[in-house]
Amino acid sequence: MDINKRITQLLQDRGWTPYRLAKESGLSDATVGNIFRRNTVPSMATLTAVCNGFGITLSQFFAEDGLVELTPELQELFDIWVLLTAEEKATAKQLIKAISKK
Repeated sequence: MDINKRITQLLQDRGWTPYRLAKESGLSDATVGNIFRRNTVPSMATLTAVCNGFGITLSQFFAEDGLVELTPELQELFDIWVLLTAEEKATAKQLIKAISKK
């Protein structure tokens, strides 16, 4: 996988600039700029910060297909879901199906 192309793809998907990525990830503008200007592969620490900025995990970053990004809202729902009993999950699914048909 070309890491720089993947970062560029994620920027394009979000409509972000490298400056926005720097702000979201807590990296300096120069660090993010060097990834593109010098075509350097970021260190693991930098890549982790980039992923945090995008709100994804490293495994999501490296996923070739089927990338599912958990937004904070989806993460909250997932965190609640895992605590439900099987019966509660069935009820929740029925409710969601009923709501989505409207």
